[in-house]
Amino acid sequence: MNSTLSIFRKIAVAEGISYLLLLFVAMPLKYFAGLPLAVKYTGWAHGLLFVLYAVFLIMAWQEQKWKFGKAVLIFLASLLPFAPFVVDRKLKDERAVIANSAA
Repeated sequence: MNSTLSIFRKIAVAEGISYLLLLFVAMPLKYFAGLPLAVKYTGWAHGLLFVLYAVFLIMAWQEQKWKFGKAVLIFLASLLPFAPFVVDRKLKDERAVIANSAA
């Protein structure tokens, strides 16, 4: 099943990983090893994933009929390291509760 929500969750995890790589691998390589290309390419990938995160967040928000505040919190999570993984877990748990109540 490739609903917008499941695609968004995959993008959220990828965006979170790219953010951590940018902060904890690429930036130290740039500043301590003199390898600025690490930030260039990791930053490019992270930027693309961030844009996809925002686009799919809007799509999931409309599809799932979330309140505005929830969508804002999920967006703000993309700005904090490790928070996209928390979002993924919460959405997974939320989806499981909905599936169990429908059965």
